[in-house]
Amino acid sequence: MIDPVEVFVADEQAEVAVDALRWVRLARMVLEEQGVRGDAELSMLFVDEKSMADLNERFLGRDGPTDVLAFPMDDELIESGRQPDQGGRGPGSPAEPSDAPILVGDVVICPKVASRQALEHNVPLDDELSLLVVHGVLHLLGFDHEDDDEAAVMERRERELMARFRELERGQ
Repeated sequence: MIDPVEVFVADEQAEVAVDALRWVRLARMVLEEQGVRGDAELSMLFVDEKSMADLNERFLGRDGPTDVLAFPMDDELIESGRQPDQGGRGPGSPAEPSDAPILVGDVVICPKVASRQALEHNVPLDDELSLLVVHGVLHLLGFDHEDDDEAAVMERRERELMARFRELERGQ
């Protein structure tokens, strides 16, 4: 049996309640559905607006908090195309030894921004957070939305993965 992909999570904000284990399950499912198996690791971090604004400024040169940032680590997971988020590799670096796990990368989410977006989109907060988790993980795996064609492919895959996760949750 292949070991499940490891997803580590930290909730470093207190403004919005986050079901961290649910989002770990979703991130793991996305990785597995995208063919990432075995000894691989992903980190997911939920942060406050100040922390997100700091990261957004530092790595993308943009002002203010954003909803999600993705920092890929191991380039071999990305088959082609641009690096996700184009603004830098984020904290940490790939492991050197060949027997080390594949470090997929880090997904950073700001639940406070997500809660505002959920209101704007008239959707439940969990739906918005689900989208951000999927979106961030897909960025780590080379998906992008810089042009209309890329955006259409990414959005279609997001919908498919979110529907799959809803099916899995209903089956539990």
